[in-house]
Amino acid sequence: MSTAPDPADLVLPVRTYADGTGRAHHHAALPVVLLHAFPFDARMWDEVAAALPADRPVLALDLPGHGAAAGLTPAEPSLEAVADAVAASLSEVGVARAVVAGLSMGGYVALALVERHPGLVAGLGLLDTRATADPDEARANRLRVAAAVEASSTVDEVRPMARAVLGATTLAGRPDVVDRVATWVGEQPPAGVAWSQRAMAARPERGAALAAFAGPVLVLVGDEDTVTPLADAERLRAAAPHAELVVVPGAGHLSAVEQPALVAEALERLARRADAAAER
Repeated sequence: MSTAPDPADLVLPVRTYADGTGRAHHHAALPVVLLHAFPFDARMWDEVAAALPADRPVLALDLPGHGAAAGLTPAEPSLEAVADAVAASLSEVGVARAVVAGLSMGGYVALALVERHPGLVAGLGLLDTRATADPDEARANRLRVAAAVEASSTVDEVRPMARAVLGATTLAGRPDVVDRVATWVGEQPPAGVAWSQRAMAARPERGAALAAFAGPVLVLVGDEDTVTPLADAERLRAAAPHAELVVVPGAGHLSAVEQPALVAEALERLARRADAAAER
């Protein structure tokens, strides 16, 4: 019998970077919640969080199977289960409404949140991601990678991603970032990597959920992103009625790590739009 937790009971580790206590009380500041990419954990947001204004609450979660959430995976691999766990974990720390931004896999989770917990999402950030389901070939490859990771009990199969997610500018001139990203990949638990690959392989298309979302949207993409390139971002922008499209120079798929100040600037603009909408 499985003892895996129900997603609604699953409390994920939440990092609080800023609690917003410095803000004047007559101005509402919605929290910003950051959802990480695969195969990483919440550390990838450290520099973005540091660049956001200190008077706004900023939180990030380790998603199931990653970072400090190693071993915290629902029985059935699905991004719907991840979204439910994120909602439950935010409720646990008193966050009922927030600006939610996700990069890559985090973007898939953010879209699942919009669909399943619409009252939670006041503003939506979709960074280096897409709303479509995997085509058959990509889905089959995810399942192959999951099986290989489990069979070897290592993350060797996904180590090449550390370079694939970085832009040419970073690869050519920033060995410190290249090394840091490779270290993060190497530190993820194989079981969590396999679970997330299966969860992403099972995800549906969510363009309709995005089109129905009434709040402000940020669509952001690195200009050197070859994983979810500009064409994917433009499709998101076309589907979202209230979206700003930001193209980040000198960044690949991991824009938040490669150009954190520019990403933070775009996220703060999104958060201010959401604040204004909440006050109307």
